[in-house]
Amino acid sequence: MTSANSADLVISARDVSMMYRSNHARPYLAVRGVSFEVAAGDLLGITGESGSGKSTLALAIAGLAGSGGEAVPRICGGQLEVLGTRVRRIGRRSRDRLTLRVGFLTQDAAERLSPLLTVAENVAEPIYQRDRRFSVSEAADAVATVIDAVRLPLSLMNRLPYQLSSGQRQRVALARALVLEPRLLVADEPTRGVDATVRDGVLEAIRDLQRERGITAVVISSDLAVLTRIAPRIAVMQQGIIVGLGDIDSLTRAPENDYLKGLARSRAALGDTPNRTSRLPGSDHTP
Repeated sequence: MTSANSADLVISARDVSMMYRSNHARPYLAVRGVSFEVAAGDLLGITGESGSGKSTLALAIAGLAGSGGEAVPRICGGQLEVLGTRVRRIGRRSRDRLTLRVGFLTQDAAERLSPLLTVAENVAEPIYQRDRRFSVSEAADAVATVIDAVRLPLSLMNRLPYQLSSGQRQRVALARALVLEPRLLVADEPTRGVDATVRDGVLEAIRDLQRERGITAVVISSDLAVLTRIAPRIAVMQQGIIVGLGDIDSLTRAPENDYLKGLARSRAALGDTPNRTSRLPGSDHTP
């Protein structure tokens, strides 16, 4: 945990547990009593093997836990506060206000861009989903500003997604998540489906935006190289719990947990070379 004052906290998790319910299967406890804090302006990385609960936790931080459907988990224990809002049992209006201040880059965000809309129209869509009468000129300015911020040339604004590279599509998805100027960015596997040759550009865009705009960010990845490049502090999850929380050196210096020992071996194999990829033991591409 950090030592930040409560007034400076963007995320405060206290013994949070999360469950998936289904009409066709037994309830599944995906997150088991996790506690952590993220101060304003910080960047936290979350990693772990497939099924460790990191993407489930991302949904809660983004304000979407309990929003309905079997595929959406709910908080069943503890308390989670995001931007001063208690997320457990949150009402619809409070959820709408919270999600307005949280930018959520999902795993499949680049794949879900509308193929019938231009880059500019895809990025502007969240604006008009909130207010259909929003000024066209102001929306155009906001779109141009955020497209430039994610290091895309403005000449791409009138292109369709299929005309872009995978890295460019991911940056468009990032711009879409940021167009409403959120205070918190939650990025779940931001380099998923991105070629290794352009991965660093996506990571640098996230890191630079977080620093330049002073936003708080949570980045989830099963790729150790991703988080060691941009995250000063990393939470390691295994079977729904946090087994380690700190900087990469402290996590791998003298690990006692077997999973952290595997992480230390992965880091050794990585050789501290940021351009190489090291998957954690038990990981696949989708957490």
